[in-house]
Amino acid sequence: MYLPNNLKVLRKRRNRTQGQVAEAINVPRPTYSGYENNVSYPSLEILVRISNYFNLSIDVLLKIDFSNLSESQINLIEDGNDAFIKGSNIRILASTIDKNNEENIEFVSVKAKAGYTRGFADPEFIKVLPTFQLPFLSKSKKYRTFQINGESMLPIPDGAYVTGEFIQNWFSLKDGDACIILTLDDGIVFKCIENKLKTQKKLGVYSLNSDFEPYSIDAADIKEIWKFVNYISPEMPQPQSNEIRLHKDVANLKENMERIMKKLEIG
Repeated sequence: MYLPNNLKVLRKRRNRTQGQVAEAINVPRPTYSGYENNVSYPSLEILVRISNYFNLSIDVLLKIDFSNLSESQINLIEDGNDAFIKGSNIRILASTIDKNNEENIEFVSVKAKAGYTRGFADPEFIKVLPTFQLPFLSKSKKYRTFQINGESMLPIPDGAYVTGEFIQNWFSLKDGDACIILTLDDGIVFKCIENKLKTQKKLGVYSLNSDFEPYSIDAADIKEIWKFVNYISPEMPQPQSNEIRLHKDVANLKENMERIMKKLEIG
């Protein structure tokens, strides 16, 4: 249970004293101090007052360790993206900050991809990645940059540096969003997606380059999703005929036919 430490973290983020919080939830200051120092435990009635004061659910206050969350993740929860609304725990993201206490953009090169697949959740691994800042990006969101390889996302060229925003709620993704997706089996892939999570518990993924076949990824296999924000490349993109929608429609038709055939075989 993480309540004592969470009370300290949340109070300090709001620049409140123990006396101010104690007054707001109508308990003596020494009593509230006991909650933070794990000397005493609040009653259910007091827990409800604490929940209302910080505008967070009791589940979140008790079960999520706020000291292990990045600033952007705390912002997401405080903005109403409750960690238990979708029935699953919040995805803990290892992150780093600069000397001004602002979140870095970590850089994952092609050479670091294999290591990232194993160490994405290890703060010690993330700590040694190169970092930088892009001043035009929001300070309230978390970003990471990945170097892509291959030609599946042409006209974005091989070797480009693609920056993505960390996505906590995968249901928020829309069909056509370009995303960097991490799975343990396939590692890091950069694809456009079709969000089939609610109906099939999977993401359909396809390339901008129609020479590459689309496929699906089960939600259970996904570890991280970063939504495309921008890319940097020294190469000029080459013009390419736009057959993406037709390619995607044919792929969907093929998938639907396979599903129908399986049902007929079972019948």
